[in-house]
Amino acid sequence: MSEFTSFGLSLKLAFLTALGLLPLALFLGRFLAFSQKNWRGFCEAGLMLPLVLPPTVMGYYLLLGLGQNSWLGGIYAAISGKTLVFSFEGILLASWLFNLPFAVQPIQRAFAAIPHEIREAAACCGLSNWQAFWRVEWPLAWPGILSSLLLCFAHTLGEFGVVLMVGGNIPGETQTLSLLIYDKVQALDFQGARGLSLGLLVFSFLSLAAMSRLEKRKPVQRTLSWAAQGVEDV
Repeated sequence: MSEFTSFGLSLKLAFLTALGLLPLALFLGRFLAFSQKNWRGFCEAGLMLPLVLPPTVMGYYLLLGLGQNSWLGGIYAAISGKTLVFSFEGILLASWLFNLPFAVQPIQRAFAAIPHEIREAAACCGLSNWQAFWRVEWPLAWPGILSSLLLCFAHTLGEFGVVLMVGGNIPGETQTLSLLIYDKVQALDFQGARGLSLGLLVFSFLSLAAMSRLEKRKPVQRTLSWAAQGVEDV
């Protein structure tokens, strides 16, 4: 029964992480793709930190930042009457932070691949930034956006260290599938751990294969025509 509870919790966490990060990832990915500012490199370095930091280091700082003695943890405790750490809301917030580079990078690459001439044509036709985004850039960048959602979803399902430190591995509350596998190995239940691990392995492989296929997709003529139609409609 704990397998179904942990599986459902993992799916809920992965779904909310991928969807919750999408608006911020769109903004940051587009900004980093088109910005010519000198400090763009510092922004990219800051975003990539979760990729190189040990999960224990990130988990430690998240515990400090989300604990009851922090301003954020204090506000949450005053409103909800419970602590932010060792709760589902806490691991969701942590998940948004450590998944940020996985959400931004595919979208940044997708926007950067849009031919400059198309954006210039949109500007010449009088499209506002929002119209250019919706009618021209979105149809061309959607494979990268979908890759971002897939990568965030798969990475959240397999995340272990940060979730353990912030969530505390509480069954029914913060115990995700990867933490349940850890518990089964600790209890020498290798058969149970094998089945869960195989499921995560297959899902992760399929997600990465789908993402690779999407990223190899070139802006086909139909998509370019769709973007061109968006310009002509103005």
